[in-house]
Amino acid sequence: MKQTTKKIFGAVAIILLSSGVAGFTTYMLMKSERKDSLVFEEAFQTNRNSKLVSYNGANVQPVDLTKAAESSLHAVVHIKSTQNGKVQTVQAPADIFDFFFGDGRGQRREVQTQPRVGIGSGVIISKDGYIVTNNHVVDGADEIAVTLNDNREFKGRLIGTDPSTDLALIKIEGDEFPAIPVGDSDALKVGEWVLAVGNPFNLTSTVTAGIVSAKARTLGVYNGGIESFIQTDAAINEGNSGGALVNVNGELVGINAVLTSPTGTYTGYGFAIPTSIMTKVVTDLKQYGTVQRALLGVKGGDINEELKSKDLGVVEGVWISEVIEGGAAAGADIKSGDVVTAIDGKKVKNMAELQENMAKHRPGDKVSVTLVRDKKEKTVSVTLKNAQGNTKVVKNAGMEILGAAFKELPAELKKQLNLGYGLQVTGVTGGKMQEAGIRKGFIILKANGEPMRSVADLENVLKAAAQSPEQVLFVTGVFPSGKRANYAVDLAQE
Repeated sequence: MKQTTKKIFGAVAIILLSSGVAGFTTYMLMKSERKDSLVFEEAFQTNRNSKLVSYNGANVQPVDLTKAAESSLHAVVHIKSTQNGKVQTVQAPADIFDFFFGDGRGQRREVQTQPRVGIGSGVIISKDGYIVTNNHVVDGADEIAVTLNDNREFKGRLIGTDPSTDLALIKIEGDEFPAIPVGDSDALKVGEWVLAVGNPFNLTSTVTAGIVSAKARTLGVYNGGIESFIQTDAAINEGNSGGALVNVNGELVGINAVLTSPTGTYTGYGFAIPTSIMTKVVTDLKQYGTVQRALLGVKGGDINEELKSKDLGVVEGVWISEVIEGGAAAGADIKSGDVVTAIDGKKVKNMAELQENMAKHRPGDKVSVTLVRDKKEKTVSVTLKNAQGNTKVVKNAGMEILGAAFKELPAELKKQLNLGYGLQVTGVTGGKMQEAGIRKGFIILKANGEPMRSVADLENVLKAAAQSPEQVLFVTGVFPSGKRANYAVDLAQE
């Protein structure tokens, strides 16, 4: 029995020893085979110095947006803009009878247009009743009705508009209105939660939530205007225009403005004007009646694939194709072919960011421009100028600056003088037209090359001319006697 036990223990010992030797041999073989294989941390140079989120994602609770929604709802208003019906003269197409029995131009007749009503949103930004909205919400409005979240109704008064940024400032009379605190859109980060507050589809007091999807977006919807949108996936629909984009602290960070959609309703993204642009624009509208726009005085664009192939030394920035004569850049060491990479130390990646930066300044401000030339970086100081090439305050030019009254040309006088349109000067009491030598009775046919069919036509041309570098209104027309005349009306103001 003892002999048998010894044999069993001996066999077990031999087996264990053999297993140990085999295991060790296998481990050494695998180790030798694996010594050239890398684990992930060895294969990739990961960034171990990056800052990680400071909370545990498994334990985090959803973001509480109720306080931000509650505080902002009361500051967002419903706006109804009404364009009254107007009498307009329309030209019917000519037919064969007009050639034989008429003047060959077709019949002219007066028609009454129907009133037009639009809806949108606005945001109360001061407790004494100043409200910011989109220009397209109140453009051409004869009446503006404002309804607060508590159903109080007020008549809105237009303070000023800026089509270039699609912003407008209106005023309601009263005090202690629930104004929203204005935040810093520059501090907004991609991925941050935001609320869109407004009145979509005429549904009042509507809140939607999303995140900031991108910043400094350009869409090309303002025909040469200033665009540097905040992009968000918070639902924005028709009627949200002019409403508030709000951060989680309940601060206004943008004015909802644009919906891009093939269907006309929300399909994923909306766009808002950042407060970095809005605050400067509405301050100018309140103080001056028009925006004091500072220009760098250059033409150019983003760095595209073609420019990258030229090896400029940078892949982001604004490439300058032309330095405008008499502009701000012409007085500094800035040349065509340079690439603007920063303004006052803040990085500029594209034209949208450059426009956004310029929109914060006024003519006369000095900025530090960082640019790259021949792959070398340099910094120059630039004194910004306005569109007229100086640093003076540009005043809002209303019809009163002309010092004259006008009316559309009566049908009898049109027939007598064989004219299709015109504006007659019914009185001159001083102002720019008297200085130019224009007298009562003169019939304006064209102003700066545009036909004058209504007083609104003259007003539109006047506004554009007052903002132009020349600040001149070239008027051509005729007196009732048939004598033709041309005048140059100087619109410059001291």
